[in-house]
Amino acid sequence: MESSPYKKLAQALDALPNGFPATKAGTELRLLEKLFTLEEASLACQLSTRFESAEEIASRLGGNPTELRRQLKGMSRRGLIEAGRAENGLGYRLLPFVVGIYEMQVGSLDLELAQLFEAYFKDTFTEVLKVRPQIHRVIPIGESIRSNMEIHPFESASGLVNAAQAWGVLDCICRKQKALIGEPCEHPLDVCMVIDQRPGAFDNSEMIHAVNCEEALATLQRAADAGLVHSVSNNQEGLHYICNCCTCSCGILRSMASLGIANVVARSAFVNQVDETLCNACAACLETCQFEALSLETSLVIDNQRCVGCGVCIPACPSAALGLARRPEAEILPVPKTLDEWGRWRTAARD
Repeated sequence: MESSPYKKLAQALDALPNGFPATKAGTELRLLEKLFTLEEASLACQLSTRFESAEEIASRLGGNPTELRRQLKGMSRRGLIEAGRAENGLGYRLLPFVVGIYEMQVGSLDLELAQLFEAYFKDTFTEVLKVRPQIHRVIPIGESIRSNMEIHPFESASGLVNAAQAWGVLDCICRKQKALIGEPCEHPLDVCMVIDQRPGAFDNSEMIHAVNCEEALATLQRAADAGLVHSVSNNQEGLHYICNCCTCSCGILRSMASLGIANVVARSAFVNQVDETLCNACAACLETCQFEALSLETSLVIDNQRCVGCGVCIPACPSAALGLARRPEAEILPVPKTLDEWGRWRTAARD
């Protein structure tokens, strides 16, 4: 097994900034065997981290470019590798396992894959999530932020939706996976969101339900009303998805409760504040906080270190005593400008 294509692919995926650690039980190899044929794994483990055309890959690895292109297209359609713009046309590159390959299996997720992922999650996510910068960053919906405050485009979920040119909704693979293994939660399933700057980007997708901006904002509000936390990739530019998830199902957020990992997501640039003149200590907000940042004394007390600035608790307050305020600049975590920069920071942290 040491020299198998699956072993080589696992090592290639682990070399990416996201990581794909090995397990003593070899669960990572069984995951790859479930998703890739032997031939596909042999090809994927030799792909670059930059987009290369089929001709470039054929020149480097040998083989017929036409046949190779057919195979690469098929793998990209199944979410096993990533397709994108290369210097000489359409290119292909290695895709991380999380966030990446796994999330693209939402349409084909079955019990076997759900069980394999659960086993892998329990064995390795402590190692994956302890690395900084974090994979995900929390952003509030926007309406929860107090007025007359500076908000950058990458800091508000509604701001990202409004700035996009294409919108799509799909099922949450986290809640789908938990339901398959017999541990469902009550949160809505169809609230995962993707956005793009290319009009009509999702019109022909078999997995993504294309919607308009108004429908996307309604989906975002429905997720917020359900108490779900909004998060995105931990960079400023090129954001293309909004994860609306919970600590009971999300592969990242539930790590706080089930694995005891603190700060699994990068907090937003905001922190909750209470107006003590309005707070009547009704405790309506307490159960909405998924990060245990709220407690009640004579009035509400907010733990600024535990508060991630998601704003989920704010609509639950009947007296409008809560609102997000911008943290002092010294407390705002730096956000890598691009995904490539995030990768460089994270790779340096792993070395």
